[in-house]
Amino acid sequence: MPIEILMPALSPTMEEGTLAKWLVKEGDDVSSGDLLAEIETDKATMEFEAVEDGVIGKILVPEGSEGVAVNSPIAILLEEGESASDLGATSTATPEEATESTPEAAAPSGAPAAPTPAAPAAPVAADGNRIFASPLARRIAANKGLDLSTIQGSGPRGRIVKADVEGATTSPAAQPAATTAKPSASTPAATLPSGPDTDMVLKMYADRDFEEVALDGMRKTIAARLTEAKQSIPHFYLRRDIKLDALLAFRSQLNKQLEKRGAKLSVNDFIIKACALALQEVPEANAVWANDRILKLSPSDVAVAVAIEGGLFTPVLKDAEMKSLSALSAEMKDLATRARDRKLAPHEYQGGSFAISNLGMFGIDNFDAVINPPHGAILAVGAGTKKPIVNAEGDLEVATVMSVTLSVDHRVIDGALGAQLLNAIVDNLENPMVMLA
Repeated sequence: MPIEILMPALSPTMEEGTLAKWLVKEGDDVSSGDLLAEIETDKATMEFEAVEDGVIGKILVPEGSEGVAVNSPIAILLEEGESASDLGATSTATPEEATESTPEAAAPSGAPAAPTPAAPAAPVAADGNRIFASPLARRIAANKGLDLSTIQGSGPRGRIVKADVEGATTSPAAQPAATTAKPSASTPAATLPSGPDTDMVLKMYADRDFEEVALDGMRKTIAARLTEAKQSIPHFYLRRDIKLDALLAFRSQLNKQLEKRGAKLSVNDFIIKACALALQEVPEANAVWANDRILKLSPSDVAVAVAIEGGLFTPVLKDAEMKSLSALSAEMKDLATRARDRKLAPHEYQGGSFAISNLGMFGIDNFDAVINPPHGAILAVGAGTKKPIVNAEGDLEVATVMSVTLSVDHRVIDGALGAQLLNAIVDNLENPMVMLA
């Protein structure tokens, strides 16, 4: 099958580039290692080499084209025994699908198939996963008796090409690793998100002093979950300023009365209660995403981000709408203490439909938080600061104002519903006595 030559990623951050100049033309024979084109990234112009032997059958992207996405087809390479009539087979096939096609599939409709020998069927590894290899590489491997599962591909997306099998020697098939320990079902291993090649990054900073920090399980989980969240959840953001003066005065009054009991309420305790009650006032927003359905919860289970050394936990305060401010405060202090000691049980930090991330104590005015799946929303809380405002009577006054941002999963909550939820949170915080009713 003709092979699609893809726009390469020539730097860790490259998403698109400019095809500055072709160094070959249609009909040219190329060998692995030959220069094909000059590619301009956002930082440099680099030469792009061929990884397989063949003939340039068609150039898809003319030189000078800007904004060519990484991994998009830029040319078609014909392998041994193929001709221009085979090009139609690549119009809709992906590189993976192309490796699975037969020569008969490439023949024009109504025409007899060319009598070229078919490549061996697409091989499968011991674990059941397909092994991607070019038809020519499969034929050479079959003739030499090679096990493709033992060969590391150097082509696009790890595809095994001619050069990979020509120098390989016969080796026994890889045996399933029966003795390899599998992750426990209760603690699945985190799959790290894709990113820049490690060797590439190390070379980039080879002349600089640095300390290499190994990833522990928590860091791997955070990286995997939040990358998944940002890539798969359609976030949108709603922002409001909240006047805190009434809440601060009420909090001061309550703390004086609670002093004998050794309790002290924080602004964060009021925020937790306000969010819990708002989820009851706008029950349609008290929901989570479950892949092919939405789950609407009855209780308000509110998660609160707690920073610890090397990462964070989000312990969940269950049935928060039913608990008093002092009860929420005591429970939050206990959960936060045990989170920092890494002594929380899984059921204490799993679940919930809504989360709060408060960076106000660090002086952050406002920020956008990433939704923790499967939650429907998260509230990012900034610092309360003195600001001049115009009051309801039209007079200028100074007030303590706190900025909040509600990050919302659009699959679960639409814009108007998100606005209702945020308005309910604001009303509760600006009229704190209502939360005790």
